[in-house]
Amino acid sequence: MAIRKVGVLGCGLMGAGIAEVAAKAGFDVVVREVDRVLIEKGLGRIRGSLDKAVEKGKLEAAARDAALERLAGTVDFTDLADCDLVIEAIVENLEEKKRVYAAIDAVLGEGAILASNTSSLTITQLAMSSRRPERFVGLHFFNPVPVMKLVEIVRTLLTDERVLAEVTELCRALGKTPVACRDNSGFIVNRLLVPYLLDAVRAFEEGVGSIEDIDEGMKLGCGYPMGPFTLIDFVGLDTTYSIANIMFEEYREKRFAPPPLLKQMVQAGRYGRKSGRGFYDYAKR
Repeated sequence: MAIRKVGVLGCGLMGAGIAEVAAKAGFDVVVREVDRVLIEKGLGRIRGSLDKAVEKGKLEAAARDAALERLAGTVDFTDLADCDLVIEAIVENLEEKKRVYAAIDAVLGEGAILASNTSSLTITQLAMSSRRPERFVGLHFFNPVPVMKLVEIVRTLLTDERVLAEVTELCRALGKTPVACRDNSGFIVNRLLVPYLLDAVRAFEEGVGSIEDIDEGMKLGCGYPMGPFTLIDFVGLDTTYSIANIMFEEYREKRFAPPPLLKQMVQAGRYGRKSGRGFYDYAKR
């Protein structure tokens, strides 16, 4: 496999998870953030996750130490210059992604692959913002990355077949199961999941059932591991709202339009677990 060194742009929840699984799988990894505070926070998150895996007996201490040896953090794009693959995992903001692509394109080798972990923006739109559209691909990991096995591999009309083969092999080397997707907003999973989550909010707005009863109904009636409101709180109401808006802009179908209650809760700062309160109050739990 041509990919030996992996760069990750962003060391938040998703970026840290991607960096962790790549380092555990034996790849040299460089993860970049905008400042030292954020990079140290992200690296601390990775160390904590690896320590927890050791405590649970899921990882040998020696394997943890070796993964950390292969991992480096930086605030400088030039430290990613020799990477074979760089995965962007920053905020879902097109202009910010364009700015980052311009910076990494300026230092990255001609043969390197650039990928985005976006969950809703189209890969073609992002690829054309880079200097390497034929070597640009979507690699959509799922949260939490160390646990979730799925990766959506998204190609565009311009993606080189060899690039697809290389990133597919990489995903398998990371212990993930890759699925191939066409370049539509939301890909496979969010295309089906987001309308379901939004419809749950509408059902609550219309008095179909309480938050708790809708959650229990979908868990016990459909065998889902968690109900829609628990899942929205886990993903983040703000993230769900943002993805829904992007998908509604793409498809112009009512099923992708965020309900008024979701918008109001985001405006009120009730983002879910990360803010302490969403559909559930986590201060009381």
